[in-house]
Amino acid sequence: MADVKPFRAIRPRSGLEERIAALPYDVYNREEAKREVLREPLSFLRIDRAETQFPESVDMYADCVYAKAHDLLWEMVERGDFVEEAQDSYYVYELVMDGRSQAGIVACAAVDDYLGQVIKKHENTREDKEADRIRHVDVCQAQTGPIFLAYRSRAEINEEVERIRAETPLYDFSSPDGISHRVWRITDGEAIRRIREAFAQTGSIYIADGHHRCASAVKASQKRRAAMPDYTGEEEFNYFLAVLFPDDQLMIMDYNRVVRDLNGLSGEGFLRRAGEIFDVECMGQEAYRPERKGVFGMYLDGLWYRLSVKETADLAGGDPVASLDVAVLQDKLLAPVLGIRDPKTDGRIDFVGGIRGLEELERRVHTDCRAAFAMYPTSIQELFAVADAGMLMPPKSTWFEPKLRSGLFIHRIESC
Repeated sequence: MADVKPFRAIRPRSGLEERIAALPYDVYNREEAKREVLREPLSFLRIDRAETQFPESVDMYADCVYAKAHDLLWEMVERGDFVEEAQDSYYVYELVMDGRSQAGIVACAAVDDYLGQVIKKHENTREDKEADRIRHVDVCQAQTGPIFLAYRSRAEINEEVERIRAETPLYDFSSPDGISHRVWRITDGEAIRRIREAFAQTGSIYIADGHHRCASAVKASQKRRAAMPDYTGEEEFNYFLAVLFPDDQLMIMDYNRVVRDLNGLSGEGFLRRAGEIFDVECMGQEAYRPERKGVFGMYLDGLWYRLSVKETADLAGGDPVASLDVAVLQDKLLAPVLGIRDPKTDGRIDFVGGIRGLEELERRVHTDCRAAFAMYPTSIQELFAVADAGMLMPPKSTWFEPKLRSGLFIHRIESC
């Protein structure tokens, strides 16, 4: 059973939503974040990445940076740039990219469901990245970035979403990257009850994107629980901000690989070694995108190749992780042939999100890399299978688009 509850959101005053909404904090490096805040002074990045308010000489993890994030947030609330709802509500948040729509429920998910593995993960997190967001939540006394969750589609929730989408939206705008965003508020008591009961009957919920934000929210909650041994479980810090999408509306893009060298092999030598593992077919100079699972594109010495897993290869043995294309490439080619044993730490490999296109792979090979690999996207069913097995995917296995915006919904976890 999943406890997914309505909440009293802090949200932009109507008319400011387009200016405030920002891509997630970890999409930008420091220089990019500063440029974005200069472009749009009301961007939520000024709160999510408050080091943009300081000279480069100031450590982005300094105490003053987190204090500045707190002050900026609550000054905007006091000034009326943000409004705080008087009653608990759900919201529907729709994003449209290239004509494809996905609409999720904005709500608060239970920390105990994460701890009890009702909310399942498929990636490990790093303590240093967690520490930053824990401090941000602690000092701001609010969760400012929603976690992207997925669930197996349920007709009851779909019906409520379609019903509210027939009404006039609360927000309706397009972001600079061309994504359309629309938001509706659900206040009807019966509709809220039906949605909450439907989620309570959902066996599992999955983290699609935002593992570090989720782990940080949970640890910030545990810190407050330790300081309040008589907590009831109803306090807001027992919940974290999320947007929950049905699986049949989600798109996972390819997450591609580039390598800086061929481990001492010539181009011809590497092709021979690859031919021991894959059926290799030269596709010419036109970029090649894999059309199914078990097939890879490779760009080497100005030519594209199609690599197909040989039918005789023993690749998975029923293991949901070993059967992933990203694992096949890693285990059968990158590790044994190129010597890239740990893609999390080896500086000889880099990862390119599918949103950048195959031309970015070609550009990297022409500048700082030796070869590139175009992947067939991991499916949401594969993600569910790995998480249900209690296993973890290799790094950089999934790239979700479009990205949720921060700043449209804020969850206050304690009084300021």
